[in-house]
Amino acid sequence: MTFGIHILSKNIVLLCAVTVFFSCKNTLKEVQGLDATSFAPVSIAENINTKHTDSGRLTVILISPKMVNFTNREFPYYDFPEGIDLTLFDDNANKNRVISDQALLYEQTDLIDLRGNVVLTTSTNDTLFTEQLFFDQKKEWLFTNHPVKFRTKDYITNGNGFDSNRNFTNAQVLEVNGRIFIDE
Repeated sequence: MTFGIHILSKNIVLLCAVTVFFSCKNTLKEVQGLDATSFAPVSIAENINTKHTDSGRLTVILISPKMVNFTNREFPYYDFPEGIDLTLFDDNANKNRVISDQALLYEQTDLIDLRGNVVLTTSTNDTLFTEQLFFDQKKEWLFTNHPVKFRTKDYITNGNGFDSNRNFTNAQVLEVNGRIFIDE
């Protein structure tokens, strides 16, 4: 009787081992395939100074110390980890300038995420200060839910959140905490 239980227990252990062995499909090969190149960027560019024209007219100047291309990811993006200095020209050659400590450009959504000490200055010298600002390129819309300071020639507004079209013709601080009027 003990001999039968001993053989039975050996068979159960052997059956479990075989089951585990054959249930592991290609897991080891998959893990070995996840090397550093799977997470590496497609490319890295340094000391960028790019000018974009449309119909012979200068529209954008982008300056950045570094751009890292992660378009090989499931959700592709470009990272400007050392910041950007972006100058945008409108149809009348008026300059709007954006600087930030970091920028992320998401390819699938056409969304630009500006982070850290974001300063946007318009051609009329209106200036927005915030820690994060998004620009939806499809809708040409700027927005944030972070604290902001918005300075115009007439007032300085502090608050939370900001919305505006790209021309700043309807710029507004969403939750105003305070406003200082400027008398000249």
